[in-house]
Amino acid sequence: MNNPKNGTPVDSSSPYKASLTREQFLFYEMRTTAKLIMAGLSDEDIMNHIVNGNAFQYPTEKSVRGQARACLVRLHMLGDTSLVEAIATQPVETAKQVCLYALMKYNRLVWDFMITVIGEKYRLMDTSFGKIDLNTYFIRLQEQNDAVATWSDTTITKLKQVLTRILVENEYLDNAKTDHINPVWLNPTLENAIRSNNDDAALPAFNCFS
Repeated sequence: MNNPKNGTPVDSSSPYKASLTREQFLFYEMRTTAKLIMAGLSDEDIMNHIVNGNAFQYPTEKSVRGQARACLVRLHMLGDTSLVEAIATQPVETAKQVCLYALMKYNRLVWDFMITVIGEKYRLMDTSFGKIDLNTYFIRLQEQNDAVATWSDTTITKLKQVLTRILVENEYLDNAKTDHINPVWLNPTLENAIRSNNDDAALPAFNCFS
């Protein structure tokens, strides 16, 4: 994960990166990349295929290459071929859920948000959700982490928007203006993988407490 290019100094040792502002949920890109992995291509061949064919339909080669690299890292971080295959072949709802887990593993900001905010909502059976939840999360992070404290208001605003879109895309929220979160159900294949990876802490983010 690269440092955010927003002109603010960032402690490279911080686990929190603002790269989410450009490396967002990327479902289409993740699915495309996962299919190439399952076809047996090497990372180098996948990169060449995506970049040379502009498989993501981005305006610049630099942006295509950057997002392809992010997708490869996320998919490898899953550490489970069955999950890569799920992203490539399973129905959209299932594939997106696996992509969310991959993003959580890849980005500490998303990991903590999904567990400490969304997971805690499910634990308390509190279905309310609004700007106050996002604001409180970032205020707490800024108080606890010097690097996050240096992020500009513009960066924080963009990150709140990206997190909201992630929730909408995964049907936690009906839309960006809704005032409640929906119940979600964890796919059994993903649940087994999360437990196998000793990532049980992530389960509450998927409304799983068994």
